[in-house]
Amino acid sequence: MRADPILLPTEAGLYCPEGDFHIDPLRPVARALITHGHSDHARPGHGAVLATQQTLDIMRLRMGPDFAGSTQVAADEMRLGDVSVGFHPAGHVLGSSQIAVTSGDCRIVVSGDYTRQPNPTCAPFEAVACDIFVTEATFGLPVFRFPDPATQVEKLLASMAEFPDRPHLIGAYALGKAQHVIALLRAAGYDAPIAIHGALKTLCDYYVQQGVDLGALVPATADEVPAQLVIAPPSAFASLWVQRFRDPVLGFASGWMTVRARARQRGVELPLVISDHVDWPMLTGTLTELAPSEVWVTHGTEDGVIRWCELAQIPARPLRLVGYEDEAEE
Repeated sequence: MRADPILLPTEAGLYCPEGDFHIDPLRPVARALITHGHSDHARPGHGAVLATQQTLDIMRLRMGPDFAGSTQVAADEMRLGDVSVGFHPAGHVLGSSQIAVTSGDCRIVVSGDYTRQPNPTCAPFEAVACDIFVTEATFGLPVFRFPDPATQVEKLLASMAEFPDRPHLIGAYALGKAQHVIALLRAAGYDAPIAIHGALKTLCDYYVQQGVDLGALVPATADEVPAQLVIAPPSAFASLWVQRFRDPVLGFASGWMTVRARARQRGVELPLVISDHVDWPMLTGTLTELAPSEVWVTHGTEDGVIRWCELAQIPARPLRLVGYEDEAEE
């Protein structure tokens, strides 16, 4: 297998010499292929960007119209130099993709961030046969085993019923998580207006334009917020904005809420374990299903996944790429 000449880890990120492009580069490059719109994967300043239409739209909304010299919408299968590339759903956020790079008889799939749990706001993960699978390891330890997100929504609704006079402020990342939480609430039958922080409006509006039903949303900017439930980016909880709410129940929707100490450190009264990443069973189950000849592990707890691969007798290597962490507002 001639994997190294196809994709190389560099200071700027994964680079394909045969196609002369980077995948999710960490700094401006001549040509970038982008898996999804989160800011640790999608950065401005590239000469050219190739991504799904939804990812390009999201980058434009977040970074402005001139975020790249030129843009191109990814087709099902494209030829770039001496390799073929294909974009396949990752199930992470709207427009998120895995990128398959094929040269000769070797295919490498770069998954970006992904999950196997159903997400009503985006296309589900597509299992793509490959020789080498590049997996994230954000929650790459056996301790991370996420519950059904419907149970976490039930917990939120139960708290709202128990404390009807206390506003419930739920921290959720602006891209993907906020819309996911709202959609889960609607699926659970909650049809009352939900207030959203101003930082969420643009992306929520875009999700609605793309056919995601978020129900009635009202601004959480007025002195009197006409809703018991408020969704805001976590960074808002450290601002003066939160002081307008009297005796709020503070919640946070994240896979990190599995770690109770982390919830306590953030002053979270209502931790909601809702993630758009794979947990340990989903990650190892994906590797078992795909059965690649080799696994490359990036951004997260690489050593835990490498050890599992050793026990499963799957050759594996850590990429040691630095810079793929949570977004600044996360």
